[in-house]
Amino acid sequence: MPAKVVGLTGGIGAGKTQASNYLHALGVTIVDADVIAREVVAAGQPALAHIAQTFGNTVISPDGTLNRRALRQIVFADPQRRLQLEAITHPLIFSGIQRALAASQSAYSVLVSPLLLEGQQRNLVQRVLLVDCSTQQQLDRATLRDQQSTVAIQRIIDAQLPRAQRQQLADDIILNDGSLAELQQKLDTLHQFYLAWALGGLGHT
Repeated sequence: MPAKVVGLTGGIGAGKTQASNYLHALGVTIVDADVIAREVVAAGQPALAHIAQTFGNTVISPDGTLNRRALRQIVFADPQRRLQLEAITHPLIFSGIQRALAASQSAYSVLVSPLLLEGQQRNLVQRVLLVDCSTQQQLDRATLRDQQSTVAIQRIIDAQLPRAQRQQLADDIILNDGSLAELQQKLDTLHQFYLAWALGGLGHT
């Protein structure tokens, strides 16, 4: 694992993917917890069979893959069901993240995760970068992107860590309330800071 790992997090629709895509273009290794989460529940994986046994065949599509929308409707409507899902997937996701970070060759790596601050993934990073925006912006962006109702998106927001708590736990905060160019400019500044930090140019961690 590289000596320095930055955890990048934020609520749904905040702009995590835009931020991580840009850092990747700058040569930073990106480990995306959501990508690993999809891999561990792919068709043929043991976790998918376990999910079907726990939640029923309605969460399995006709082609044998996971019906994510059906599963989301179940787990975000019932906290206990969400905990059941996390018990199945989180240990596998954690192991996958560890392997991906260990293979990184960049000066510092970025772990992108919406659940970074809510479990063990926080232990894998030395700094936390929060990409932040207003709740209304989250609703507007996520409904447009995911083609879901504002009620469904609000349910996801309510299930995630409150915005104020994320802000308190973050080391660095980018307010992503403007253009893509403005976001990238802020990331340029942070990237230089992280390079100096990773290469030992700063006297603290």
